[in-house]
Amino acid sequence: MFRFLFDKDTWQELRESLTKNKLRTIITMIGVWWGILLLIGLLGSAKGIENKFSVQFGDYATNSVFIWGQTTSKAFKGFQQGRYPGLKLSQLEKIKNQVKGIKFLLPRNARDAQVVRGVQYDNFGISGDFPLLDEIQKKNLISGRFINQLDINDRKKVAVISDDVYKQLFALDEKAIGEFIKINDISYKVVGVFEQGDFDFGGDLHIPFTTFQEVYNQGDNIGWITVTGEQGFHIRQIEKDVKLALKNLNYVHPDDERAFGSFNLGELFDRFEGFLNGMQFLTWFVGIATLIAGVFAIGNILLITVKERTKEIGIRRAIGATPFEIKRQIVLESIFLTIIAGIFGIISGGWILIAMDSAYGSGPDSILINASVSIFVVFVAVIILVIFGTLIGLIPANRATSVKPIDALREE
Repeated sequence: MFRFLFDKDTWQELRESLTKNKLRTIITMIGVWWGILLLIGLLGSAKGIENKFSVQFGDYATNSVFIWGQTTSKAFKGFQQGRYPGLKLSQLEKIKNQVKGIKFLLPRNARDAQVVRGVQYDNFGISGDFPLLDEIQKKNLISGRFINQLDINDRKKVAVISDDVYKQLFALDEKAIGEFIKINDISYKVVGVFEQGDFDFGGDLHIPFTTFQEVYNQGDNIGWITVTGEQGFHIRQIEKDVKLALKNLNYVHPDDERAFGSFNLGELFDRFEGFLNGMQFLTWFVGIATLIAGVFAIGNILLITVKERTKEIGIRRAIGATPFEIKRQIVLESIFLTIIAGIFGIISGGWILIAMDSAYGSGPDSILINASVSIFVVFVAVIILVIFGTLIGLIPANRATSVKPIDALREE
């Protein structure tokens, strides 16, 4: 069936047909080249943005919400508006019992503090945390460890510092683990150094939650809570239920929307995921539409070519060529043009992605990471090109065989 592909005369005829008008052939291929370049470029860019987002939030349990107390906007049960309904450590167990779908309920506290080591000092954000934080927001440890349960139980003066704190207080390549720093004039032993991410909610230093409560005389008060939902439960509903439970516990009007603030990471993640899905759909739509336009251009040019070769086709028919052989040759020309233009488009698209990754994919302000497309996407693009090339080639092929040999020979 495909023996003709190994026939020298087939490729000789193809070469003569395409080189007869080189400029027209090149212009014909530009549409397909641009379509596949656009498809590869846009899909790769979308993947790069997705990778950037994954790096920023990848260490977080994305079905999480952060909730804190603000001020009331309504008077309720004898309490005036403008009251601050602070969160209490003693309330957490009641909330967990009342609200379904909570996997983790983590109390946290934070404040700014002066951190000193020798003659080096600066102000940083410090937070009191439990070991559970490492499950909700996995810390990328450079050295040492995170806070453990023994630190919590014994209210140890230990600290896990960020790489920014390390650079400020320690010399290059100096060992930090086991060294002491002062936080508001109290000595803490450094037990870990972590790489701080773009969205690191909680400051530059972590100390045991119990130590924070004791040192800063917080008692039962907490700054905010991190709530992570169980799989199968919508974090938006959990957020509403937790806020309602907090309102009941703090005698806040059920319709008071200002009393408790929140940041829903799960909702943000869903929105961004929807944006990426929409962007990918639009990319495929625009890319394939451009490809179709390019392939139709090839079909139109082949129609012109067939018209110019009417006499040649008539001679071939007269000496015994079958309509199927004529159609096969025209379709082969269409597929060949389409695939060659597509290959150039794929290569050009790859270079575009490399250039984009080099220009926008490095440094702290990068907007994408590893802009690329999978082999599967390239394979699908090639299959689409072959299908389109075959279908569009049938139009001039049918036109070529619709003319009777005797009429074709009369053409000037």
